This record gives sequence, structure tokens and C-alpha cells, in this order.
Amino acid sequence: MIQRISLWHTISQPMFDRHVLDALRRLLAGFILFVTAGIAPAATPALQLEVSLEPASSQFEAVAVVQPTRRDFRFVLHESLVIRSAEVAGKPLKFVSLGRDEGFQMWRIQLPAGSDAVRISYGGPLKPLQNGRDHRSVLRAMPPMASANGSFLPSSSGWYPQPSPMFNFRVKLSLPADQRALVAGRLLDETLPEGNNGRYRATFEFAQLTDGIDLMAGPWRVREKLLPKDAKTGTPALRLRTYFPADLDAETGLAEAYLEDSRRYIERYSSEIGAYPYSEFSVVASPLPTGFGMPTLTYIGADVLRLPFIRATSLGHEILHNWWGNGVYVNYEQGNWSEGLTTFMADYAFKETAANDTSRDMRLGWLRDFSALSNEARQPLREFRGRTHSASAAVGYGKAAMLFVMLRDQIGEKAFRQGIRDFWAKNQFRVASWQELQIAFESASGRDLKAFFAGWLDASGAPKLEARDAQLKPTGHRYQLDLVIKQQGTPLVSRLPIELSAGSKRETRWVSVKQASEKVSVDLDFRPQTLRIDPDIRLWRQLDAQEMPPILRQWLGAPAPRLVIAASGGAADAATTLAQRFFEAKPQNLSGAALAGSLGSGGPIMIIGTHNEVAASLAAAGLPARPAELSTRGTAQVWTLLRPTGAPVAVVSADDAKALEALARPLPHYGGQSWLVFAGSKSVDRGTWPVSGVAVAIKESAPGK
Repeated sequence: MIQRISLWHTISQPMFDRHVLDALRRLLAGFILFVTAGIAPAATPALQLEVSLEPASSQFEAVAVVQPTRRDFRFVLHESLVIRSAEVAGKPLKFVSLGRDEGFQMWRIQLPAGSDAVRISYGGPLKPLQNGRDHRSVLRAMPPMASANGSFLPSSSGWYPQPSPMFNFRVKLSLPADQRALVAGRLLDETLPEGNNGRYRATFEFAQLTDGIDLMAGPWRVREKLLPKDAKTGTPALRLRTYFPADLDAETGLAEAYLEDSRRYIERYSSEIGAYPYSEFSVVASPLPTGFGMPTLTYIGADVLRLPFIRATSLGHEILHNWWGNGVYVNYEQGNWSEGLTTFMADYAFKETAANDTSRDMRLGWLRDFSALSNEARQPLREFRGRTHSASAAVGYGKAAMLFVMLRDQIGEKAFRQGIRDFWAKNQFRVASWQELQIAFESASGRDLKAFFAGWLDASGAPKLEARDAQLKPTGHRYQLDLVIKQQGTPLVSRLPIELSAGSKRETRWVSVKQASEKVSVDLDFRPQTLRIDPDIRLWRQLDAQEMPPILRQWLGAPAPRLVIAASGGAADAATTLAQRFFEAKPQNLSGAALAGSLGSGGPIMIIGTHNEVAASLAAAGLPARPAELSTRGTAQVWTLLRPTGAPVAVVSADDAKALEALARPLPHYGGQSWLVFAGSKSVDRGTWPVSGVAVAIKESAPGK
């Protein structure tokens, strides 16, 4: 899941397709004003919109009253929208096109002296909603779209004239009787239609400064829960809503569960961070496979809202973006810290507080995802702007979240919690960077954290840790363990945990190091037999081979994957479509006959096909058959092969073309798995192959030596 993307932020971050970014840079060069600190919003919103939308015909009409920051007002609209008129105080103004590129039109209006607002009438037919978009394509540029089954006008699509990079707004919406609509902000008024020929009308206001407006509409049923102010948590009076289509709304207890879980998350974060900064929160069903966190709402694909884990994890993540990303703004020029902090305080915190505490599995998953990337795909954390593919997610979500795990271990729980509250208190509705986070945690802990942040933000890799020459010698009634800690790669870890074991007894000691190779000593009251470095996965580091089973991420994000289609007819077509959806880079096609000769080296290979053809391809290439534990289960099985040398191999085997087609949407979401069993499009079982880890034997010397 990601927070809402905006036109102005994406100018400096790779959230659009590259060609769209380049076009916007050319159009907007020299006209963007950067905001580096909080600015008090004006009493009158900088942008006032009156919008009339006819989803069935995709017709859009709007009147914008804009208070630009300069008389030479230049702005972008989508090419489908035409300016009807522009005026100041009833007097018409000339509007000039400055050019069109990649779907956007740049406009210029020169305001006369003494005027502070311009009235612009514009509109046109929007594109129909593109229902065929997959989860990757919704992370890239989308035009404003409208259809009877749903409308989405992203902030990045140029559907309104933006007065400045940061602004506040008021939006009045008018739609047919069967439609409901919203934008972020406080609901000022709402008029329900009288009869089928009436209009739905609503007015929203966003008093704080923001960087964009997203408009959503659909044939929704609305449910609402009003909550009074909670003095204990600091949670303000709240309006909670769900906007669900009729079939989703009809599911017994579902809307009520979302309302209750939203309340619970908002109270939790208000207590941990500071009071919720808005007066409402809505869960909005999208006909697209979205997962966007926006101020005061989240926009989530209707297909997944039914899944229990969405409320258990993803909902909390998106609600938390009201603090991180939409409450404290991200300075994208200096790196996106928001996704990592949100992942740590939401997704990871849920694992830590679960009854079975599966947080170690999540930490290990982050490292496995990163280890599966090629060196070329790795980037320094400071360069992360937003999620565009699995490589960026492994860094911007996983590595960033691990940074906060390590930081908390280093400064302690109390100082960490205080740092979070201080960061929020000082930066609410301001633009902040990693530097502001560093300052907050330094102040809370009383420690100099410059080296810590610089190391983990600026290095693209991870250190490989190794223990050597472990020697134990008795010292009276105690023992002294001497060993050498070696580190390869950057940054160097300055503090690391060592687990010492003797039978069932285990004890963890943290040791400090300053060099790439350093001898350390540990005083003990028992005689350990083996040791392991960081077995609980508390450090961002390279995994040993024994900690790294093959996972699908190695194929998903591979720069040069290879593909074998083991199917014919319609099943071959379905296998090809699945491969197009799964791989982020175009794979090289291999024939079944060439498979055996391609196993010695090269990029990872995936075999996709039907059961009999897959079995024949595996046998002909001398590869192991389908694992017995997966045989005859479900409609499709996916597994990776444990191969100590040669090219990595993964297999997708299905009953028929229909079973392969069912995998096209879900399979790319399971990059952290070694094997899966599907019944249709549903994963009914999955896991990673077991690995042992590395244990170092400790040698014992005689007393006095």
C-alpha cells in the first residue's frame, strides 16, 4: 500500500512514467515555488471549486476561483479539459496556451494589478474508467476518469488549476442521484437527492496546506459513525464513514467493522504520536486495484476490502499516513521517510503486538527481499522517492522500517517514543526531511546520531558479518570469550548482537566495534559451545546462504529473467499473459529444448505451463519433479528449486488455461514466498523453504593459556 501521489511532488520523484515526468518538467520549468516550512493557511481558500460530474457520460464541468501566488499565473490542465472563460471581477481575461505535451496543456493568465483572484470556467469529456489497470499501473500516471461504476480524478491528472505547490481548498460537488462523491477534508454540508431525478450535493473544505486534490465518485452506499472528543487520547470529535458499492455494503457487519477498526487505529495513533489532525476519516471502495492513503480517507480496491487482513494491517497503515505524509509532509528532494516510518509503526507494530509475535519473520522477510535484488537494483535509502517496483519497495519500505528498528534498539524505547512525539509536535503541517527526524531523536536521546543516519541513508548495500577465531578460556569461576568480528561492505555496523548457546541455554550479548575487522572479548558466567551473529535479525545486513531460501522476488524483479512456456493453445496464451503481469523486466523466451543447456548460469528461469507439460520439461532438463507436499493440491502450484549452483529456477504449474489466468493478478503480490498453492485466484497455502542459519563452534583453551 502507498500514500496519495501528487502532481507537484512527482516532479521530483519517480511516481509517473518517465516520459510523463519529462513532459511536466518541460512544461513547469521555472514556475514552481518550493515550500520548506509551515505557512499559515489564508482565511479564504486559495482554490475554490464548483464541480458538476456526469459519470454515465463522463462529462465534467467546473468553475475555479483561484488565488495564485503571482500575477503571471501558469498552470496545467489535462488535455481533455478546455477553458471556457477567465475573468476578474466580472471582466474577461485573456488565457494563452503555452503548449501541450504528453497529455497535459500548460496555460497562462496574466492577472491585472490589484486583483488577487481569477475565476476560470472549464470542462470537457473525461476518459472512461480504465478497469483493466493492474496494481502496478495505478502507481503510474492516470488521467482523470469517469464512469457510472466509479470515477477517479487523481491529483496528478491535471483536473484543476493548482494555485501553488502548497494550498488549501473548498470543493462543491454535484452529481446524479445514484452517485456519491468526496474529496479530502471536512464535510461542510451535504444534500441528499429528492427522487431519482435529483442531485447529490456536498461541500468539502481542507483548511490546512496540502499539495493536491483527489476526487472520487461512485454508486456508493454511505454509512456513518459520529464520535465525541476523547480527552484521554486527545482524539477530536470524529465523523467516520464507509463509501461502499451495494454488494459490499450488504455484507453483514463489514462496514461496521471498518468503522470500528478505524476508530481503534485513530485512538491508538493519537495516543502514541499526538491528536489526530483532522475531523473525519472515510474508507472508500475503489473499482481499481488501489491502496492509497490520503488526508482524511483511504481509497482501497473493492475486491480486497472483503479480506480480513486488510482491516488487520493495511487499514492501519493508510490511517497512519494521516500523520506521516499527509500530516507531516515529505521533502521528496531529500528522500521519502514516510513509508518506512509508517511501515514500522503500523505493519511491523502489529506483528510485535500479536499473540505469536511474528515480528522476526517480518524483519527476515525485509532482508530476503533485499537480498533477492541485483546490485544494480539497489539504491541508497536517501534516494527513495516512492514505490514504483519491488526493488524500490524493498528499500523504501523494508530498509527504512529496519532503520527505525535499529534506532530504537540503540537509543531505547523511552527516547524513541519521545522522539516520535517531538517530531510530530514540531513538524505538523510542515515539510520535513530525514534531517528533522534525526534532530528529534537526538534531542530525545541526548545522543549524536549523525553517523547512524548518514551510514544507513547513503549506502546502497548492506554489510556482511562474520565471526572468526572464537576462543573460550576459563578465568576463575567465569569465562572469557575472544573472537574476531569481520565486516564486508558498507555501512559498518557499530553495535551487534551475539547469541551464545550451550545446550538449551541461550544468552544474547551486544558488542561494540569500530573497525572492519576487530577483536572483541565477552565476559561470561557459563561455558558456551556455539555462537551466532544476529540470529534474531536486528540488523540490516547481508544474509548468509543458509538464511536465504529462494523466493519469488528473485524472479519478479530480476533485470534479465528467462521464460519457458510449457503449454500449448489457450494455455500457452494464458501463460504468456501471466508472465507479462509477473515480471517487471521483459523476459527472454527459452524453448523447452534449450532449457537443459541454460541451467549452468545466467538470469533466473521460470517455467510456466500445465501439469503434464511442466512435468515433461522438468524431466527432460534433469530437474527435480514437483515437490510431493504440493502434488494434487489446488488448481495451481508455484515453487522454487533449491539449487546450490547454476541459474535459479522457479515453476508455475496449473490445471489448465483458466487456472493460469486466475494467477495473473495475485501472483505478483507473493514475492516473499518460496512456494504457493492456489485454488483459483486464492492462495490456500504458502511458505518459504526451511533454512538452518549459521552456527560458529567455539574452541576452548586450557586455563592460563
